[in-house]
Amino acid sequence: MKNKKIIIAGGTGFIGQRLARYFCENNRIVILTRQLPDQQNNAYQSSLIHHSNIEYVKWDGKNLGTWALSFMNADVVINLAGKSVNCRYNEKNKKEIFDSRTNATKAIGEAIRTISNPPTLWINAASATIYRHAEDRPQDEYTGEHHNDFSVQVCKLWEKNFYEETTPQTRKVALRMAITLGDGGVMVPYFNLLKFGLGGHQGSGRQMYSWVHIEDVCRSIDWIYNHPEMNGTYNISSPFPVRNNEFMKTLRKVSGHVIGLPAFKWMLYIGTKLIGTEAELILKSRWVVPTRMLESGFVFKYAELGPAMESIVQSVPRRWYHLF
Repeated sequence: MKNKKIIIAGGTGFIGQRLARYFCENNRIVILTRQLPDQQNNAYQSSLIHHSNIEYVKWDGKNLGTWALSFMNADVVINLAGKSVNCRYNEKNKKEIFDSRTNATKAIGEAIRTISNPPTLWINAASATIYRHAEDRPQDEYTGEHHNDFSVQVCKLWEKNFYEETTPQTRKVALRMAITLGDGGVMVPYFNLLKFGLGGHQGSGRQMYSWVHIEDVCRSIDWIYNHPEMNGTYNISSPFPVRNNEFMKTLRKVSGHVIGLPAFKWMLYIGTKLIGTEAELILKSRWVVPTRMLESGFVFKYAELGPAMESIVQSVPRRWYHLF
């Protein structure tokens, strides 16, 4: 994309900031955020990407407001807004997880309907977690199966809300993203494990691990925009998922770690409770393949895990994954 106006809702997280960095040289970026910095030197300000083509606009993620004016003359809207599922699944957090996705999606739909020149494309984040725990066969957009645990319910509701929003002049695409790897995000806790010799497999290590490099997430959005025949739901994941033990072995090799102690299932249940998250996020077997993206002709730059890991390790300081 070039010379386009791109709206990114919930764009201050890892994925949103990397999208902004990828597209900002040749496009105008508007990031909707519930927080705005008050001082030039505060921690929030310093954590954000700043560029002459990037503007931060405040919204509350649920009510139509002046932020909707930024949708004027926009070409693409990318919705990433929603409370992280990296938390304990108590009733309070469950409600916030559901509400944050439902409210933001409905607000964006309303904003699109209120303007006379709506964006050409609305991309809504979704998750590959929508598929069942699978160790027997891969799951794709045509034959994937859904069970009804909490994380799947979240994914189903998110997509349902998205497709229920009526936007006749705006093409809609939902991206079921696998675990996204890059110079931040989920890699930070993995690097911390490596530092202390804990970079072994988690649980049995046999659970499938579907992943995608952040650059391929950016490239897939560019591809979808430039292919107006594409609509509906797409898995965004490497065509070559690996088992958890292979993922950790590759990470150790690329980062120069020989020792990696495993974390058995019982350890994970205790550890995740102590740090305020759920063991399911680590133990669920996600075996997802991007059939529709491949059918469209898209070629993943980082299809294999080894080169993907090498590019990430080369892009971060050594202190991220070594004590000394």
